[in-house]
Amino acid sequence: MLRGRYFFIIFAAVISNKKNIRFPAEWEPQMAVQMTFPHAGTDWAPYLDEASACFAAIAREIAKRERLVIVCVDEASVRRLLGSGIDYVSFYEMPTDDTWARDHGGITVFAGGKRIIYDFMFNGWGLKYPAGNDNLITSRLAVAGAFGSDAQLVDMQHFVLEGGSVESDGCGAVMTTSRCLLARHGDDACHDDEARLKEYFGADRVLCLHHGYLAGDDTDGHIDTLARFCDAETIAYVRCEDADDEHFTELKAMEEELRIFRTAKGAPYRLLPLPMADAVFYEGERLPATYANFLIINGAVLMPFYDSRKDAIAAEVLQQAFPDREIVGVDCRVLLRQHGSLHCVTMQMPEY
Repeated sequence: MLRGRYFFIIFAAVISNKKNIRFPAEWEPQMAVQMTFPHAGTDWAPYLDEASACFAAIAREIAKRERLVIVCVDEASVRRLLGSGIDYVSFYEMPTDDTWARDHGGITVFAGGKRIIYDFMFNGWGLKYPAGNDNLITSRLAVAGAFGSDAQLVDMQHFVLEGGSVESDGCGAVMTTSRCLLARHGDDACHDDEARLKEYFGADRVLCLHHGYLAGDDTDGHIDTLARFCDAETIAYVRCEDADDEHFTELKAMEEELRIFRTAKGAPYRLLPLPMADAVFYEGERLPATYANFLIINGAVLMPFYDSRKDAIAAEVLQQAFPDREIVGVDCRVLLRQHGSLHCVTMQMPEY
């Protein structure tokens, strides 16, 4: 009970003036990126070696440029996987259900001269999968000091929210999808949820997409699979140009919604279309392959590749969006088998 009262007092102080809160954009300087590694007790077990190799490839690219926080059940095995010459890695052993750090990771805001780590409820994307251990990761990392001595954890377990469902431009706009909000909080909750997003993230605008989906997606329409802020005036998004593809109508409608959105200055966004990834199937199911699931880190953008000629086309688009950053492709086909991709297995920790 004391813990609950303690965090409530902190939370009340943080939100007493929402203008005091800023939700930083992903392209801002980062102190670290969190990953949660697969193990034999996860759904990755049938192809654990392939999945682990992909996680390691992502981890090595991150560790070249900034600190990497790895959550795992066995540090020694992950060290062997990463190999020698990897610096700036901190390991935290704890039980985990799965690996989607984007959704069970803490979400950072800046308020009152501090980094605030929100610990929202993670319930396995609407109770689809076990998530009891994963929901405890953020609080356990805080106790272990993973966020640094200048960070303050705020208990937000009263509200279900995944990091993949929200995008920030760093200056007052949060982009999300109504499909996910409705799936988590019910048919009457969308308006209330937008108000909460403004309150919790100090936002003055919530840009909510009502269209757009990917076959095989089990997140109920996370924004980070569909459309992403690249700067305060630019959005990269998935465009489908094949009228026979099942995504064509919905993604066309999503594109029209993006054209209506306005920047903080009242201007239309610069829209950069990413190609619709070639269809990827596994055991007869179409998987949610998307180039929008990229990760912005210090000095680079890590993007998923799918062994397709479209990989290079998507990389060229992202180079337009990020002319001063290196674009690095990582083969993420194995991640699709569990219905996610590169951004989904990472969570950045912004530097104040």
